[in-house]
Amino acid sequence: MFISIIMGGNHIGTKINLVALSGSIRKQSSTQKTLHSLKHFMPEKVDYGIYNVIENLPHFNPELDGDEPPEEVQVYRELLSGADGVIICTPEYIKGVPGVLKNALEWLVSSAELYTKPVAVITASGNGENAHHSLQLNLSMLNANVFEGGTLLISGADSKLNGDGEFVKSEVTASLKLLISKLIEEINKEKSY
Repeated sequence: MFISIIMGGNHIGTKINLVALSGSIRKQSSTQKTLHSLKHFMPEKVDYGIYNVIENLPHFNPELDGDEPPEEVQVYRELLSGADGVIICTPEYIKGVPGVLKNALEWLVSSAELYTKPVAVITASGNGENAHHSLQLNLSMLNANVFEGGTLLISGADSKLNGDGEFVKSEVTASLKLLISKLIEEINKEKSY
């Protein structure tokens, strides 16, 4: 299932399509709340959707990755292929990226949906430094374009969210707005080539 949050009106030819991936399968996690909070910072010209069912992807197996991979993998790849930019938000589990997110990224090695595509990285966790670094290493192996200003580490994320899942610290909201602005700037730069 793909949760689509449509922003703005009909801007044919000028829409930017952003897809977000959640590294947490817990629906009330700070990771999920972070991705949902981003809709408040999206300009009108952006269509923003969250693919938050990475647990439906089968365990990566190169033997399944032929001409007809599993249906859920095809849907996932098509979604990313059609995106102008991607946002990945992850928690940290046992000092790294959760296995479910690593599995989702492994399904992109042979198909290259993230190849040179602008990707913003957010880590929203208790500490998060190890996962933040690890995810960027994973993305470098996929040749994703993790551009300058395209990463954000939100340590102690739960303590910075209110009951409605919105960040109450102005420095966090300012950083999220800047991240989105930088991502859109990078996408527009790529589109101009």
